[in-house]
Amino acid sequence: MSYTVAIVGRPNVGKSTFFNRLLEQRKAIVDDISGVTRDRQYGVTDWNGKSFNLIDTGGFVPASDDIFEIEIRKQVKIAIDEANAIIFMVDVATGITDLDEAMADLLRRSSKPVFVVVNKVDNGTRELEATEFYSLGFEHTFFISSISGSGTGDLLDAVAINITEEAAEDTIRENELPKFAIIGQPNVGKSSLLNALIGEERTIVSDIAGTTRDTIHTHYKLFQKEFILIDTAGIRKKSKEKDDLEFYSIIRAIKAMDEADVCLLVLDADKGITAQDITIFALAARKGKGIVVLVNKWDLVEKETNTARDYEQVLKKKMAPFSDVPVLFISVKDKTRIFKAIETGLQVYENKQRKVPTSKLNDVMLKAVANYHAPVVRGHSIKIKFVSQLPTQVPSFAFFTNFPDDIKTPYKNYLENQLRANFNFSGVPIRIFFRKK
Repeated sequence: MSYTVAIVGRPNVGKSTFFNRLLEQRKAIVDDISGVTRDRQYGVTDWNGKSFNLIDTGGFVPASDDIFEIEIRKQVKIAIDEANAIIFMVDVATGITDLDEAMADLLRRSSKPVFVVVNKVDNGTRELEATEFYSLGFEHTFFISSISGSGTGDLLDAVAINITEEAAEDTIRENELPKFAIIGQPNVGKSSLLNALIGEERTIVSDIAGTTRDTIHTHYKLFQKEFILIDTAGIRKKSKEKDDLEFYSIIRAIKAMDEADVCLLVLDADKGITAQDITIFALAARKGKGIVVLVNKWDLVEKETNTARDYEQVLKKKMAPFSDVPVLFISVKDKTRIFKAIETGLQVYENKQRKVPTSKLNDVMLKAVANYHAPVVRGHSIKIKFVSQLPTQVPSFAFFTNFPDDIKTPYKNYLENQLRANFNFSGVPIRIFFRKK
């Protein structure tokens, strides 16, 4: 089980400065997913060789007493539930406020270790003033300055004592596992797919509470397969117009997409691929994510000999130009081909990591160039002399040529098709760049 530390506190006590300090100053960041919610950020850092997850909760601004009570409880409760330890940040400049008292009251009821961190202690006078925070009655109290970093070492030493080697390794491993997001419109069967995959055979190692309550990360370990599933099933119908719902579903899909390596796009067999599905698909491709298309409720479709083949052709026409994508016809209800979906997802993940040896790349691609030359531009013949794969997250290739700006889209598409025909990049967007040789 990985180890998670949450930073809580009222607004403007310096939580985010502290969060950024831990993430940026330390080079051992595995991941820094920011903007996952406007008010909660999630990252991974390490101290004394022990890695742990860090959650920065947003400060909430009370609109009125009762709303503030609800909000403070909500924020802190989520953090308390998600975390193994809590950093409760307060500000020496303002002293103990009602908000601090209310939060302290909640934290006292938690059995998890709480570290009171008095921020902005940057001179002797303030050090004296900071002693009033001992009256909150917590065992661990530290004086720090987020901006200069003084005092953070002692705090982190105290936090790291509780992290076992095993939890630290799990944190690193969980961050290296493939992440799959189940995306798509409401009512196509996303939640049912998640439940079908994990519901019956409960050999899940852990439920990693997500960075928001509406994208939940589930650690899946079954049949020698292991990955993180990100579910975005929290799309509820808003009472307002349908547009509202579409807006929310896209926002959710984007959040999940940003964290995922591979997106499983679920469609409703009956409706086919709609304009909004195309939007979600194009966005995933633009973000360089692996994609597998799952046509759900296939059991309800009347079939003839080539129904699936024809259906797939129609889909791919609409997805063009990026149509080298696996399409699977599934039924979540009957559990038809749902594990095949996972195998395909893992295969796409592998394709996304693929690095083609430079010599092989040049052998194949320079032959393809020789078989079909780029069209002559302004009397110049275009020559491509060398190809190399760039060290990027998304498979990207640089073609070195004498006139990089004169190569048009059709030829670029030809080169992409040759790359796809010779090396397996199914389900993965490819980027092609032309550089001056």
